[in-house]
Amino acid sequence: MTNTLDNYNSTVMELNSEQLQSTSTVSIVIFVLSIVAMWLIFKKAGQAGWKALIPIYNVYTLVKIVDGNGWKFLLLLIPIVNIIYLIMLDFRMAKAYGKGVGFGFGLLFLPTIFQLILAFGKAQYVGPKGQPR
Repeated sequence: MTNTLDNYNSTVMELNSEQLQSTSTVSIVIFVLSIVAMWLIFKKAGQAGWKALIPIYNVYTLVKIVDGNGWKFLLLLIPIVNIIYLIMLDFRMAKAYGKGVGFGFGLLFLPTIFQLILAFGKAQYVGPKGQPR
């Protein structure tokens, strides 16, 4: 009985190790794709692409592109308000690139995929909140 239990435990440990490795690989791929998408989204808006690489500064730049006022990123430090503002930011990002509400929902629920669509697609930067520059 003990031998069977040890065999089961070793099988479970191997499975967890394999799952951890594949999960880590998928996470790294999604991270790299997100960085590439942000780089290209920034370039479409006339910003330097390297700004996508710097934590916090990339959020400031994104808020500046999408909302027109970069300092509004400080709203992300306020609990509850940050959730509401992030949701608004997705819809404003869609509008800033000439897309509609449906695309905003895509950015909300499948951000990496829809950021890649914005980055590699034909979407052009219209301006903050969809207002021409």
